[in-house]
Amino acid sequence: MPAEQVASTRLVTLVNPNFVWPAVTPYALDILCTHLETAGFDVDVLDLTFRRERWRLDEYFAAHDPMLVGVTLRNAGSVQPQEQRVFLPDHLGVIDAIRGLTNAPIVLGGAGFSSMPYAALEYFKTPFGVKGPGERILCDLADALASGRSAETVSGLLLWDGSTVHESAAAGSAAAAKAPAAEVATVYRRRSGVSNRVDNREYYERGGLGNVLTKNGCPFACNHCVEPDAKGSSVTLRTVAAVVDELESLVAQGIYDIHTTDSEFNIKPEHGKRLLREIIERRRGAGSVMRNLRLWIYAHPVPFDAELADLLVEAGCKGVSLSAEHMCRERLAVWDPPRGRVGLAYTIDDVRRVTQLLAERGIMVTTELLLGLPGENLQTLKQTIDESLRLPTTVIGYTLGLQVFPHAPLGIRFAAESAGRNVIRGLQSNTARSEIFLTPLDQCESMVAYERQFWFDEADRLRPVFYFSPDLPEDAETIERPNGQWVNTIRWIRNYVPKSEHYRVALPTLAGGERGESNNYADNPFLQQAVALGYKGAYYSWWRDRNRILAEASAKGITA
Repeated sequence: MPAEQVASTRLVTLVNPNFVWPAVTPYALDILCTHLETAGFDVDVLDLTFRRERWRLDEYFAAHDPMLVGVTLRNAGSVQPQEQRVFLPDHLGVIDAIRGLTNAPIVLGGAGFSSMPYAALEYFKTPFGVKGPGERILCDLADALASGRSAETVSGLLLWDGSTVHESAAAGSAAAAKAPAAEVATVYRRRSGVSNRVDNREYYERGGLGNVLTKNGCPFACNHCVEPDAKGSSVTLRTVAAVVDELESLVAQGIYDIHTTDSEFNIKPEHGKRLLREIIERRRGAGSVMRNLRLWIYAHPVPFDAELADLLVEAGCKGVSLSAEHMCRERLAVWDPPRGRVGLAYTIDDVRRVTQLLAERGIMVTTELLLGLPGENLQTLKQTIDESLRLPTTVIGYTLGLQVFPHAPLGIRFAAESAGRNVIRGLQSNTARSEIFLTPLDQCESMVAYERQFWFDEADRLRPVFYFSPDLPEDAETIERPNGQWVNTIRWIRNYVPKSEHYRVALPTLAGGERGESNNYADNPFLQQAVALGYKGAYYSWWRDRNRILAEASAKGITA
């Protein structure tokens, strides 16, 4: 070890290899830092988001000798059904580079990892992984390594032994290990301008938003969704004081536009209302920095009442991203919760009522509709678009198609129906070279094999699986081809939506589609140009002005 190298038996290095722009603050690393520091560990963060061309890993590891390296995989891919971009090879490049510079073991985590944890651990060939919220497991793993205790004693930890992936020997109490107190009082430390930490202010300046968590987890089972895998299937509330103290810290750092990262802000409505009342109280203080707060939230159409809307206004909420995924839910069985599970039920009337409540109070609202799931046909497509265009929304987004994940109820269903031999009409991948067959878990040789089939083909080539309803206006040849692309339906949607409405609609686009119209967040040229010009807040707050913004960017020589 070089003389100038800093050796520490208690140093944990956390790495963020997310290269997607506009940049999204890696909030998870602030949470992990807080817990590790509280447990007495030294922590460094290597954030590669703004180092896409030069990672400088060699410089860091030449001077530091960590006992453990954690890598967060926020996204395994863009999940955009037309682009179908996969980030796994990019992440592997970073992990391989780290392996060549340090002997410290690597532990993986994050939402992208949690959607396929066994297959990901085998693909990246790293010894440890954490599915779902990982702060307690990570601290326990760090303690085990520092004290010489076996990693098999760490409840909830996944281990790869070079050939197989398994849960730790202490897995029987994993649920207890992951279950925090009823309300978490920890105030996560959010910093700006501090070496080897997440720079929250830089993310705000170069991404347009800050973020905050008020509660974690989702208790519902929606057929298409992976949130319970990423965040846990039970809801953990944070204390009101902890959340608002954190908000106050961020605003004091000059981060004024802050979006919640909860699955939905109103899953526990009374907790949300208490939090808003505390924000309001602090905003009333003379000279309070909280008067600069501009809050943005995710919310479900139910439960949502006038009192919540009024409190949002007074707390400085500027926009709501409403999770109203479809306007014909009652006619499409895919929107019913799986048997024996609980889902959030709402109707078109609920969506109309909430959007009206928000519009009347001057709060911007967007909703992203998921089109093309099982049962979708031209009639339901027309009805959904017609109903959505009647809503008083700031922006409406339409996404055609859906990525199929191994542990989402829809993925489990397709695997059962395919049974390793039946072709499911509508299953598709742009990179498929042969028919797509899925095998249920109980017929697979391992969990790794089950998860891998949703991302790789039989020859281990990348082949993420997506679904598009075969009852949409596509020709038979497209539907029968495993790599057929639903081009006709996209063109139909773009033609069906009146030109007079295009200014407030984020339409699905083909690869290389019209400039400024792509509804794909990952490396979106328009969004990057807007942020470079200094626009802040949720993208839908300036989507309507995109032509003017693009012209301004062009005049100033700003390109993505």
